[in-house]
Amino acid sequence: MSWHLYLLSLIFVIAGVFHCIRPKAFVRIMPLYLPAHKFLVYVSGIAEILAGIGILFQTTRMVSLWGIIIMLILFFPVHLHMLINKKAGLNLPKTVLVLRLFLQFGLIYWAYQYL
Repeated sequence: MSWHLYLLSLIFVIAGVFHCIRPKAFVRIMPLYLPAHKFLVYVSGIAEILAGIGILFQTTRMVSLWGIIIMLILFFPVHLHMLINKKAGLNLPKTVLVLRLFLQFGLIYWAYQYL
């Protein structure tokens, strides 16, 4: 297995863990139209952890990669919300918020390469 897959796995496991240990930071960036913010943060964190671990096993790799791609697409509105809503932007510079949008596309492409 390529070291790239280990790195992708690590990125998603760490992101998922942070969703679970620092949920308030993620709740603050969620658009108001989404219900049950804290629940969604925990669910998305657990999904990221499971997908990250799933990449490591041949039997679950495809499902995990598709799960990551779907999650990244679903998270795209949150990143747009951070760019548009100053309060949700966590006082990050606009440049960083725009780069995060491009990062989403890069991560989708990265995961897609292994399907």
